[in-house]
Parts: sequence; structure tokens; C-alpha cells
Amino acid sequence: MNIISIQNNIGLPKYKQIILSIEKAIEEEKLVKGDRLPSVNKVCLAFSLSRDTVLLGYDELKKRGIIYAIPGKGYYVKSVEITIKQKIFLLFDELNSFKEDIYNSFLQHIGKNVQVDIFFHHFNAPVFEKLINDANGNYTKYIIMPTNLNDIVKSVKTLPVGEVIILDQTNPGLKMYPAIYQNHEKDIFEGLLKGKTRLNKYEKLILIFPGFREPLGMKTGFESFCREYDFEYEIITEFTDREITSGDLYIIPNDRDLVRVIEKARDQNLKLGLNFGIISYNETPLKKIVASGITTISTHFETMGKILADMVLKGRKEQIENKSSLTMRNSL
Repeated sequence: MNIISIQNNIGLPKYKQIILSIEKAIEEEKLVKGDRLPSVNKVCLAFSLSRDTVLLGYDELKKRGIIYAIPGKGYYVKSVEITIKQKIFLLFDELNSFKEDIYNSFLQHIGKNVQVDIFFHHFNAPVFEKLINDANGNYTKYIIMPTNLNDIVKSVKTLPVGEVIILDQTNPGLKMYPAIYQNHEKDIFEGLLKGKTRLNKYEKLILIFPGFREPLGMKTGFESFCREYDFEYEIITEFTDREITSGDLYIIPNDRDLVRVIEKARDQNLKLGLNFGIISYNETPLKKIVASGITTISTHFETMGKILADMVLKGRKEQIENKSSLTMRNSL
């Protein structure tokens, strides 16, 4: 029991004294990897503490990956890396250039002494739920990108309430959690409105919307804009075996469809920005130079990562709408 020291009236919560005592014992090599910690009952009896106090200290160390529990046997040292003060579970839908920008910005601004473990659910609800269940209780923060998956609210609600942040897309069942998100309905409406002067020269606006990964708000915002400003429009699920008509403007969320449309236009000898137009969703460096420049509607992914890091570090509990903008280029 000499590895734990508890003092009264020093202004430091007793569960934190337990944490500091164990960290010091590891630092001084009084505890090494695989050693068993004093049982919860022994610590309670030795210092007249409640079980909740001792468990709070042990659970914090468990979330940071320093100790682990074996049911019925006790707690053991898992790692002697005590400099890790936060251990973060980051669940993305998939890895693409946009998510990479968020991730790199988050790592840049989260600082040192933080471990970030990243996982991907690939829009698969059973995978999502398994990753959540496996992670539960092993992290200090859970950053979740729920996308448009259905029936995943229940699994998210099993996580510690004060340690969850929702990222990128909101879900009606998760509105009680802090979040940094895109307002897709508003973003596409305002983006199209900003470019309306150039849109007026086109005969029809066509949204390519597969609807599997894409947020529904994108479709809703597009329809609202076309109806309000009396544009002829069409929504298609894919671009295959379709002729591009002069006067068409394509709004394209998926970069694979962007390539298909550009290739088809080349085959038809149509000039982008003259015979037809394109607005792509999500900014990437390549879109500055491809086909002499592709117009984009995009949120600011680096800003999203920076704000996310600030929310974690400062314990902010807000719901923050990340800004979006239209970047005008030769394709419009």
C-alpha cells in the first residue's frame, strides 16, 4: 500500500492523489509493466475512501491506457508511459483527402502527451457498433463521425456522456452532444446563391446524388434553391452512359463522378465553362488545376480539425457549425 499516498486538506481531490501516486510509483519503478495494483477494497479501507473515489482514479488511468482490469482479479499495469494525459478514440467513416486534412489539423493542434487512435466504419453499422463497444471505457474522449447511418444512436449512448464529441454530420438522436458539424442544406443553398449570376447562363442544374454516403441535406438544399429561384433541375444517382447536353451544369459531390463527367465531355469535344459547367463538392489542391480549375463548395477542413482540438483541450460543450464557402474557378 506504500505506493499510494493520500493527504487531507491539500486542495487536491483524492481520486487525483491516487492517480499521481501510481504515476510516481511507475516513474520510480516501484511499479513495472504487469504488476498488480492494490485492490479497490484495500485502498478504501486503508484511507477511509468510498469505492467511487478509488474507481474514479483507477478508471482514469484505465482510459489513458496505463492500467487494465481483469474481472475478478484486479487491476494491472499495462503501460509505463505516464506522459500520455489523454487517449482519444477517433472514429471516421472513411479515409479520403478531406478527412486527412481534418486529422492532420487535429494532430497539429492537439499538442503533446495525447494519444489518438483512429478507426474507420466504412458506412457499415455493425462495424460502427463493434468499434464503439470495443472502445468503451478505454479512452478519455470519443470523437464520432456518425454520417447518415441509421440505428447507431443506441451504441453511442453507451459511451460516457461527458466524453463524446460528434464530428462532421449531426444526427437528430445525438443532438445532446457537443459537435462541430457541416450544415449541408445551408451550405449548398448559400453556395449556389453566391454563384447565381453565373448559374443564370445554364439551362439545367443537375445534381449527381448517389445517396449512400452523401448527406441528405445536400439534396434538400439543392432542391430548395432550384425551386426558389426557378431553375430547371434534375437529380440523378449516377453518371453512366449519359450524354452531356450543352447548357447543363453538374453539381458533383463525388470525385469519381467528377472524373467521369470530365472524361465524357472530352469525348464529346465539349469545353468546360463554355458549353457546360461543373461545381464540385469539397476542396482539394488538385481542383485548383484540373481542367483549368474546378469551382467548389466546401467547408474548411483544417479549421474543423483546429476547433475540434480546442474543444477537447478546453472541455468545450458547444455545437459549432463549421463555415463553408464557394470558390469560383473556370468550370463555372
